[in-house]
Amino acid sequence: MDYFFIATSIAKIVGLLGFVLGLMNYAVYAERRVSALMQDRLGPNRVGFAGLLQPIADAGKFLLKEQFTPAHVNKFYYFLAPCLAMIPAVITISVVPFGSTLFGVPMVIADINVGILFVFAIASLGVYGIVLAGWASNSKYPFLGGVRSSSQMISYELSLGLAVIPIFMLVGNLRLTSVVQYQIDHGWLIAPFAGDWTNLGRWLLAIPMLISFVVFLIAILAETNRLPFDLPEAEQELAGGYHTEYASMKFGLFFLGEYIAMITGSAIIVTLFLGAWYFPGIPDGSHGWIFGLINIAVFFTKVCALIFLFMWVRWTLPRFRWDQLMRLGWLFFFEIALVNIFLVAIIIAYFPS
Repeated sequence: MDYFFIATSIAKIVGLLGFVLGLMNYAVYAERRVSALMQDRLGPNRVGFAGLLQPIADAGKFLLKEQFTPAHVNKFYYFLAPCLAMIPAVITISVVPFGSTLFGVPMVIADINVGILFVFAIASLGVYGIVLAGWASNSKYPFLGGVRSSSQMISYELSLGLAVIPIFMLVGNLRLTSVVQYQIDHGWLIAPFAGDWTNLGRWLLAIPMLISFVVFLIAILAETNRLPFDLPEAEQELAGGYHTEYASMKFGLFFLGEYIAMITGSAIIVTLFLGAWYFPGIPDGSHGWIFGLINIAVFFTKVCALIFLFMWVRWTLPRFRWDQLMRLGWLFFFEIALVNIFLVAIIIAYFPS
């Protein structure tokens, strides 16, 4: 038995999970501060220095509130739903390479050869938590939110899957570390200047890769139920939607799941399109542990920039109507992503690298 492999895997799991949970807590704080900045108000500023202890106070509130369970719910599925909403988002990040190497250990928990398929397979389970919450609550508003969520996720998962096909046509591999290595060798997929893209075909490929990036980014917004795609929990019309009947830590798990899904979605976008931990001019971890730490810092800096973009969109755009949401997914993104696959195939055929 390889005890070193087991020990390093446990260390990576604990370290990554702890960092992601910490980032999630302060993403909530950052969202409240960003929204306050955009609305010309202060936001949380009393608990700790500049409100920095507000996430800890919020966590304490969730933990200490009464665990109230309505009498009319289906109790087994009612308790199962919050777990199903959070766990897939946590598991998904296990295949994402968040750094190069540190002391010779690859900074990815599970480097499997079907990484992106694993991401889609596990992430798609998150909808079951929302649907079960809506159904098990035995209430009309949660039920409507669950139905909306299932329709929305099915619609945008198609665009999500089609948007990544051009990447794997180009790379020729479903392994996420191979996608990162390709970007190290040839430049970021949406930024040919961030690397050695001397071939004309690679510059032409920047156009369909940018299309894939935009489609994937918007589909991730829809998959994570973020504004302007938050119809499953629209407060003004559904009184909170699928989690209306939830309180205390059960509601907290839905809350955590949404933010962890946003972090995981940002990490996947960074890995597929923005070079993951790679930045031109910065060596990898084989040149010393300090560079390994820098690579990890670069990765999470990119993730934080995307999280800020998610927040910016939320506090800038109004919510879509339901018919607009479905029309956008089925009549625009699906067709755009499909045509984009043929465009990449033509460029690869006529401008080989």
